[in-house]
Amino acid sequence: MADLLVKLYAIPSSTPETGKLKAAGIAIKRAIGPEKQAVSEWVEQKFSRAWASECEVALSAQPATCFLAVKNKKIVGFACYDSTSKGFFGPIGVDEAERTGGIGKALLIRTLEAMREAGYGYGVIGWAGPVDFFKKTVGATIIEGSEPGVYKDMIKAPPR
Repeated sequence: MADLLVKLYAIPSSTPETGKLKAAGIAIKRAIGPEKQAVSEWVEQKFSRAWASECEVALSAQPATCFLAVKNKKIVGFACYDSTSKGFFGPIGVDEAERTGGIGKALLIRTLEAMREAGYGYGVIGWAGPVDFFKKTVGATIIEGSEPGVYKDMIKAPPR
């Protein structure tokens, strides 16, 4: 999987989905330290140990570089930045049962806005899975020759 580049100065400032999400009782919020264990466990259960590790890094920053989609005080999605490398967006994930209605788009845009607010002009979406989603939503472009990029020498935890 290749990395993608996003012009943070050109991302939309909000989405039509934001109002729909609020009406559905879904809030996008920046995570805080006391939520670290709950977020990490949820991400590991729904996605992977590696993504949970990245969330732990994002939740250790001050302010946290992890955003959550919350419905009825339960996590339904998350997105992080600066957890793999400075200026990198990701990972991002939405609970499979909640993958309609714009939660992923709202998380993506809010997190990229935070990167812009932190002073970044560009963001890298590392090891991008749904390339078409990122291209369509925020105008991301493929960084040629970026595979495997910063992940080249990554070690993996042994299976449990």
